[in-house]
Amino acid sequence: QVQLVESGGGSAQSGGSLTLSCAASTHISYCMVWFRQAPGRERTGVAAMNSDGSTKYNYFVKDRFTISRDNAKNTLLLQMNSLKPEDTAMYYCAAEPSKHYCTGFWFRANEYDYWGQGTQVTVSS
Repeated sequence: QVQLVESGGGSAQSGGSLTLSCAASTHISYCMVWFRQAPGRERTGVAAMNSDGSTKYNYFVKDRFTISRDNAKNTLLLQMNSLKPEDTAMYYCAAEPSKHYCTGFWFRANEYDYWGQGTQVTVSS
């Protein structure tokens, strides 16, 4: 069992920055992903990190968001820069400890068994 707790959400102006954290109850050397879900929309993957530190990004955050991890603190991070109003959503951390590498469908919510409770990000124009 893995427990995940997100933090760091809040409000930002368009063009601003926020950093999200996901604290895990175990080591995090496996597939971990940040998702987001806006009201009335599907939950979709934002960025993923594999056990070897390699990363994947969805096209709508590429070059603006950076996923990273602090192994000493068992924490996954998401640095969000150049925020846009369309980034407004609940952001979730997800983990799949059975996989060292996220699959080609890493952006699909049904790939993951473990989820945090989410942290809200609101970006105003």
